[in-house]
Amino acid sequence: MTQTFADRRWTSPDGLSLYARDYAAAAGPAKLPVIAIHGLTRNSADFGAIAPLIAQSGRRVLALDVRGRGLSDRAPDPMTYQPLNYAQDVLALMEQAGIARAVFLGTSMGGLITMALAAIRPKAVAAAILNDIGPEVAKEGLARIAAYSGQPVDTPGWAEAAAYVKLHNAVAFPHYTDADWDAFARRVFRIGTEGSPVLDYDPDIAVPIRAAGTRALVPNLWPMFGRLARARPVLLVRGETSDLLSAAIAAKMKKRAPKMDHVEVPGVGHAPMLDEPEAKAAIFPFLGEVD
Repeated sequence: MTQTFADRRWTSPDGLSLYARDYAAAAGPAKLPVIAIHGLTRNSADFGAIAPLIAQSGRRVLALDVRGRGLSDRAPDPMTYQPLNYAQDVLALMEQAGIARAVFLGTSMGGLITMALAAIRPKAVAAAILNDIGPEVAKEGLARIAAYSGQPVDTPGWAEAAAYVKLHNAVAFPHYTDADWDAFARRVFRIGTEGSPVLDYDPDIAVPIRAAGTRALVPNLWPMFGRLARARPVLLVRGETSDLLSAAIAAKMKKRAPKMDHVEVPGVGHAPMLDEPEAKAAIFPFLGEVD
């Protein structure tokens, strides 16, 4: 399959070489770019379906590999694997790429980074799409993710890698076929030095989570969310069966931010891949309203 993006690298404030997929905008009037940020154990490949479509609609898309994931450097100090550090990395990308403002598309942890950015550099965030994440998360979902993040896996081949991702994600995607799980595995694993698939992230990303203990399970980010939603357009995408962003938390968000757009993706848990018809039907009109 032809690659639809260019490889871009930039340097973090503490000297790491970081990576992004850079999708060029289709010809037409200049529009604000989209910066897409993935979840905790994922990488830029998660946006492989939606990013080209956004680019075809006339917006440049930068889909990031957050430090410690994908083609970005692993951090010598694992305690830098935290949203505020990630946000500073994104600001460094914007500065080095000459981007003053962007629309942010954040899945799970990427949404937390987006909220942090709106707090520390409000003018950088023109609008935000939060994919299955809010200022509060359900304990059950976060505990599920924390339980497997950074743990060793035995995957001598792609069949075992597909079985691994199915084990941890079948609850979210009950309709997936064997081919879907194989494709999923190839997004989140890479071939390691010994020739077998290995998870494409630094296991030490879990160190700050373990260090925080139970204090990390229900972070209170409502003030950050309030600042994000008060000053700019926001679209919330929620998986109907999500165990991380409960229906009650989503309702609370809508009450706090009545102007926020909202879509629920049926039959999907945490987190929608954004290639679902319902997700696309909400994202593109939303982007169409952003200058």
